[in-house]
Amino acid sequence: MGSVAFKNPAKAEMPWLKSYPEGVAWDLQVPATPLFAFLEQTVAKYGSHDAIHFAGHVYTYSALGDLVDRAAAGLQALGVKKGGKVGLFMPNSAYSVVMYYAILKSGGTVVNYNPVYAERDLISQAEDSETDILVTLDVPAILDKATALLDQTRINKLIVCPFKQDMAATTRTLELPGDPASFVWFCDLIANPGKPAPFAIDFEKDIAVLQYTGGTTGTPKAAVLTHKNVVANALQISKWYHNAENGKDSMVAILPLFHVFAMTVIMNMSLMRGLKLFIMPQFDMKEMLHLIQTEKPSYLCGVPTIFMALASYDRIAEYDFSSLKFCLSGGAPLPNEVKNAFEKKTGASLLTEGYGLTEASPVVTCNPLSPKARGGSIGLPMPGTVVEIVSAEDGVTVLKPGEKGEVCVTGPQVMPGYYKKPEETAKVLKNGRLHTGDVGYMDTDGFVYIVDRIKDLILVSGYNVYPRHVEEAIYSHPAVKECIVAGVPDKLRGEVPYAWVKPIDGNPLDADTLRAFLKDKLSPTEMPKKIIVRDEPLPKTAVGKLSKKDLLAQEGYLKTV
Repeated sequence: MGSVAFKNPAKAEMPWLKSYPEGVAWDLQVPATPLFAFLEQTVAKYGSHDAIHFAGHVYTYSALGDLVDRAAAGLQALGVKKGGKVGLFMPNSAYSVVMYYAILKSGGTVVNYNPVYAERDLISQAEDSETDILVTLDVPAILDKATALLDQTRINKLIVCPFKQDMAATTRTLELPGDPASFVWFCDLIANPGKPAPFAIDFEKDIAVLQYTGGTTGTPKAAVLTHKNVVANALQISKWYHNAENGKDSMVAILPLFHVFAMTVIMNMSLMRGLKLFIMPQFDMKEMLHLIQTEKPSYLCGVPTIFMALASYDRIAEYDFSSLKFCLSGGAPLPNEVKNAFEKKTGASLLTEGYGLTEASPVVTCNPLSPKARGGSIGLPMPGTVVEIVSAEDGVTVLKPGEKGEVCVTGPQVMPGYYKKPEETAKVLKNGRLHTGDVGYMDTDGFVYIVDRIKDLILVSGYNVYPRHVEEAIYSHPAVKECIVAGVPDKLRGEVPYAWVKPIDGNPLDADTLRAFLKDKLSPTEMPKKIIVRDEPLPKTAVGKLSKKDLLAQEGYLKTV
């Protein structure tokens, strides 16, 4: 599973250093301290401060630390030993945080599950990850799915958490089906003095999290994230947020915490710094705006579709966004039009874009949280991270600034490999680098720009067409809210680009009008052969990213098995 040793380039070969934000150093030392120990440090410093607000309940850091300790001891009593796999199967809740840290503190490995996955995908993940215990909620739609896995997988026990109850005073809320020995209520799990047994950790090798890739191409794979990986990335983000006021600032947790972006940037970094987390189970426009108006959070992390929705809301001017020190977009490309519209309509000081991937825990680059940020760029390499643009032809030659090639990454946050998949690992970890599969370039100041996914390239009569470039041109039309560009088979040219577009509500837009608008912005090869204007929103993943895979399946261009 390991990668080939790689020597970092000399600082003279790292042009991003001259662009680094003031107060942030690129050099990074990662202490061999597990993530749960950082939480212990925060509890010791900020015990009386609020840690979590959720569903009308407030938990201080002292209360959070106590719940984690008791849940960890409860897991050990259930037989969880070092390396034992425990799955988290729930939308955002306060339990998400407690159980994540409790699993790590018990010696177990967290396996994050997407609760909207189809049954067959859940069965496959349970078997592949060797999950024995699953933590879920008493919400019927979720609990029914989890219960079904008891009969079809190796999972032998469900820990059930009452969704709306105060965690410190939970009770059993309903009769559970099946063998009572297969179920443990959260209140019973934490019914102990809270003294989990200590254990030794191999910081470099022991697995903290098995994080499954989105599965946009092929079968989802579990990225092995070691204790070092998850700690390193949380520290990298913490250094980037160097102006955050420890024990005082707050973060909105709207993205699903089972997703790697939210896990690191929202949850782990915030708890490392003693920030207050406002946890929301899902994105709701009115609830989000009410939270921003009344609680005055410091930071908001989201995907582009969330910022699109906020920017296009017709009553957005009625709300005060001045408390937000900055907003961070990730998970998908952030169109400049969305960035500019959000900043203009909300008055929020800054919306910046970052970039990452599951295999890097996930953050690789981020724009400076200052006016130095560059629209259209995914920013500068994180502290301790080396980004190189490598020739797509030989996979080895490092290209000069401005030249397009594959974005490759080296750093302490990069996984050692995929779980039990050495052949798949060898495809992405080569010559000591993580090959991202993204096409991009770096400018002379070290800012990185993504052109497209290598696998998403559309080959039109042998010419490369980059869907992202076409999408950016389409987004520049003021009536466009969402768009997806993808290649569709064509007998004459091999592939041709199609565009699916959702206009902003109330804005008339037709294919001919949009085509005329694009005429001077795209070459004839890039011009979509067909533009489909849809009234309904385009399909999205659980994280809120536009889903090209689901769209192509809906349209009959992608066979599902």
